[in-house]
Amino acid sequence: MSENLTVEVVYALPAKQPLVTLSLPPGSTLRQAIEASGLLQKHPEIDLAKNKVGVFAKLSKLDALLHDRDRVEIYRPLIADPKEVRKQRAAAGKVMKKGAGEGE
Repeated sequence: MSENLTVEVVYALPAKQPLVTLSLPPGSTLRQAIEASGLLQKHPEIDLAKNKVGVFAKLSKLDALLHDRDRVEIYRPLIADPKEVRKQRAAAGKVMKKGAGEGE
């Protein structure tokens, strides 16, 4: 099992999603893949102490070992709290429903 691992590292931005395919030695970690990808240099806003990371949409730790064909994902911080957005949407929906059907 001395063959290298093939992994992808992706960073989702609003307009584009840079994806880097790497060949790494067995026993490589998420941190090593991210560092080898060059994305930290291209996107200085990435802070591994703050940004969450994962493999195939499952949160993982930076020291987690990778498997062949894994997709390492670097997540951006949320702009808005999803719970708060849902509350606002629900409140707006109630206002709309009160006025619905009046013009019929």
